[in-house]
Amino acid sequence: MKNVFVTGAAGFIGFHLCKHLKKRDDFVIGLDNFNSYYDVNLKNLRKKILNDSGIEVIKADINDKEILKKIIKENKITHIVHLAAQAGVRFCFDNPEAYVNSNIVGFVNLLEVLKDFKDIKLIFASSSSVYGLNDKIPFSPTDKTDRPTNLYGATKKANESLAFAYHHIYKIPMIGLRYFTVYGPFGRPDMAYFKFTKNIIEEKKIEIYNQGEMERDFTYIDDIIEGTISAVDKAKSFEIFNLGNNTPINLLDFISIIEKKLGKKAIKIFKPFQKGEMLSTFADIKTSKEFLNYNPKTNIEDGIEKFIDWYTKTY
Repeated sequence: MKNVFVTGAAGFIGFHLCKHLKKRDDFVIGLDNFNSYYDVNLKNLRKKILNDSGIEVIKADINDKEILKKIIKENKITHIVHLAAQAGVRFCFDNPEAYVNSNIVGFVNLLEVLKDFKDIKLIFASSSSVYGLNDKIPFSPTDKTDRPTNLYGATKKANESLAFAYHHIYKIPMIGLRYFTVYGPFGRPDMAYFKFTKNIIEEKKIEIYNQGEMERDFTYIDDIIEGTISAVDKAKSFEIFNLGNNTPINLLDFISIIEKKLGKKAIKIFKPFQKGEMLSTFADIKTSKEFLNYNPKTNIEDGIEKFIDWYTKTY
């Protein structure tokens, strides 16, 4: 049994991860600051479900060193999965400080705490956004990642560099996971698939950028959790892995799948390509398969159906 501390536990991925770790009889404790970037009611709903299953989620910020140390000591933590971050691409244009404070300052704060607990293994969330303007497809963990297209991607690239520096100096075992467009039940309301579903049901317009000429490697939440838990079990030195579906889909085709599942047509509004976006994401998962036994199983049709089932029951 492992004693796992999950930051961002009331978030989308954190919520599902806590549930799965608990199911396999690990001890799990979470932390979240419950910020208002998106509907706090959804975060509170996730927290209630976790509480009901015996998982405590503490309301606190990762910038509070004393809270982190207290949680680690009192619960004899063996593994930390760091998912807490300020997410989103467009939000960073108006609120850059939120990204720096959470994604960089908060991450360094956690790394500083870990200097005193060098036996703890750290698994941290990175993102496909680090690939930025990389034009080599599919994206490999060995590709250069020095041209991010937005501040969020830049902070995630910074996380990887900071993590390696701390690993090199203090020998803390770490794995960084580059997540590719995660979707599914209890997902984030700011994500395109969530907004498309909501607006199509409510017969409102959906905004489509770059004439729909974009591709995303949508990855179902259960596959992401399987890869993350494997990283928890296998962290030994320092590694970076992609967790994607390895099957990108065109945005218009993606919308067609949602339309078909809902039995309703979208009212489409086409807009220019947005600054900070990426035209395509496509994960090379060769090393993830080899080292993490990662094998995504959920195709986009089945995954969207599961999300829509949850959405219609919840909303």
